[in-house]
Amino acid sequence: MKTVLITGANRSIGFETAKQLSAKGLFVYLGSRNLENGEKAVNELNQQGFQNIKAIEIDVTNSESILKAKNIIENENGRLDILINNAGILGIIPQTATEGSVENIRDVFETNFFGVINVTQSFLDLLKKSDSPRISNITSGLGSLTLHSDPTWKYYHVKNAAYGPSKSALNAYTIVLAYELRELPFKVNVIDPGYTATDFNGHNGPGSVESAASFIIKHTLTDDNAPTGKYYSNDIEDKIGISPW
Repeated sequence: MKTVLITGANRSIGFETAKQLSAKGLFVYLGSRNLENGEKAVNELNQQGFQNIKAIEIDVTNSESILKAKNIIENENGRLDILINNAGILGIIPQTATEGSVENIRDVFETNFFGVINVTQSFLDLLKKSDSPRISNITSGLGSLTLHSDPTWKYYHVKNAAYGPSKSALNAYTIVLAYELRELPFKVNVIDPGYTATDFNGHNGPGSVESAASFIIKHTLTDDNAPTGKYYSNDIEDKIGISPW
């Protein structure tokens, strides 16, 4: 049975992704910054008939918490097949470039960028023990510099100085990570689940968590011939869904 760790999975898209992966027969470590919230989420899924899920406490901004989670998974399984870096924060809004708080920008980057790096590097040795390791970094369309520079883009006026740039940085890191792991059986991609109605954005957005999770899984459970180092978006209306950087 393949194992997957999803950070920030106690609600919204992460929760639904855990649910759908469990239904596909994977063992899911449902990551939550607060263990109690994670266990509540697992209990809810258990009541719906999903049993191969375990809550695991992991705060992506805390190295000790990450190491503790890594040790648990290593002791129980010896390897990790899939890492989905889903945990993220929006930060305090508005986020203007001229007056936005530097502290707020740092906080957003700490979770959305540096947290992903810390988790990825910490779990890399367990992923290398898998026959088909996958790393999916959950990004946003707001991380695309190309789209943000296009006045005809439907979200052109949705600008901020913290959240979007943190995802642009994540995208750039993923390109380098995929390149460095290119000779190994890794598939490393950034995946934008699309503008989805969740707790994260006050339930705005036309997309559903079901569609968002399905899209993440589509580009995570890939075969050996699948591409790596790509930027997929559920808001791109074509068969492949590749977004411009």
